[in-house]
Amino acid sequence: MAVNGVVVTELGTKADPDLDAITLDGRPIAAERKVYILLNKPPGYTSTRSDPHAKHTVLELVPGEKAFLYPVGRLDVDTSGLLILTNDGELAKLLTHPSHAIDKTYSAVVRGRIQARTLARLSKGVALEDGATAPARARLVSYSRESDTSTVEITIHEGRKRQIRRMLAAMGHPVERLSRTRLGTLDLRGLAEGQSRRLSSKEIADLRKPAEGIQSRKREREKTRKPER
Repeated sequence: MAVNGVVVTELGTKADPDLDAITLDGRPIAAERKVYILLNKPPGYTSTRSDPHAKHTVLELVPGEKAFLYPVGRLDVDTSGLLILTNDGELAKLLTHPSHAIDKTYSAVVRGRIQARTLARLSKGVALEDGATAPARARLVSYSRESDTSTVEITIHEGRKRQIRRMLAAMGHPVERLSRTRLGTLDLRGLAEGQSRRLSSKEIADLRKPAEGIQSRKREREKTRKPER
């Protein structure tokens, strides 16, 4: 293999396929085209490329896509809703890194009638076995007297395992159904369960903005920080 005409002999040599000319046996290796897909995941599908123990994976829902896609973050197998599939590792890192605080909104159907004081506790953070959660935004959407269930909308920016389910269970309201309805600026309007579509250039740029803004401010603070003597 050669990079910019120079034969690579050292193991671990890095190259950027978007910037460098990479050839193998004299033939150019083109960078894989970036693909961004918005999927409305149904329950019963595992958020992974492959899993010998999974009955179904989310990749089965986009059979025509040839790119090496992987899900950004995870939705539990029994959770439905918004999931991004991409081969862009940089974007995946931007969206999942906890310091970038990307909002994720969920609709949860829970047992019992949620009171205002419970919503207030959720908004301040909930003590879990792995530590207190960050404050969430929570509101009651509706209550069904017939089934004695509440529908609640919750927005968080963390990504702990089964976080929404654990938060609500800790409040005495086990989750019966859970769906992610929004991620950053994206929502599921016009997309039925199991359906997917390509993201537009504007949607991709809008997804990047919050995280890139945080990174930019962090770099500016580092520049202005006085060196220690």
